[in-house]
Amino acid sequence: MANADTIQVSSLPLPPAQYINLYTDENIRKNRAPKPPPPIQDSYTMFGNPFSNDDNIIRPLEAQGFKRLYPQHFDRRKELKKLNHSLLVNFLDLIDLLVHYPDSPRRAEKIEDLSLLFVHIHHLLNEFRPHQARETLRVMMELQKRQRIETTQRFQNHLEKVREMVKAAFASLPDLTEADLSSAAEPMDTGDESETGKGRGEGCHPLDRLMCELVDNM
Repeated sequence: MANADTIQVSSLPLPPAQYINLYTDENIRKNRAPKPPPPIQDSYTMFGNPFSNDDNIIRPLEAQGFKRLYPQHFDRRKELKKLNHSLLVNFLDLIDLLVHYPDSPRRAEKIEDLSLLFVHIHHLLNEFRPHQARETLRVMMELQKRQRIETTQRFQNHLEKVREMVKAAFASLPDLTEADLSSAAEPMDTGDESETGKGRGEGCHPLDRLMCELVDNM
C-alpha cells in the first residue's frame, strides 16, 4: 500500500487556466486580482528540485549529484568526442548483453552508465550556451547594422537623383532677355474691365510672369 503522506510533485507547471481565471476584467476592475509574487531572495523549489539564487547559471556536475568523468581543465571538443565514443561502446555492450544474457544484472549497470554519459554530454553542451548567446547577439547586431547601412545608402541614392532632377530643371529654364522682362512688366489681361485698371496699376513681378508662362506652356 502506498504511503498516503507522499507528496506528488508534478514535473510540469500548473495549467494556465488556474491563473487566467484569477485575472478577469471584473477582478482587475475591483482590484481583487492577486498581486505579483515578491522576488525570491534565498532558495526555492522548482519541479521538485531545490535551487538557490547564488547558484551559477550552469551548475557543476557535483552540485547536481553526478560523478565527473573528465578533469576540471579540459578541451570540450575532445571530451565530447570521447563521450560520444564511450556512448556507442556502452550501447553495443548493452545490446550484446540483451542478446546473450537478458537476465544479467550488468544490464542495469550499463543503463546507468549510458544515463551518466548522456548527462555529461548534455552538461558540456549547456556550457556552450553563453558563447552561443553572445554569438547570436553579435550576429543580430551585425544584421541590424547592415540593414541600417543599406537603408542609408538607398536614401543617399534617392537624394542624389532628386538633386540631379533639380539641376536638370534649372538647366532647362530659358535665359531671361530684356524683351522678356519688358513684356513681363506689362499687366495681364484678365478679361474683366473692372479689374483691368487695377491690374495695370499694380502689375506683377517679371519672374512670376515668366514662371506662369512656363507652366501654361507645359
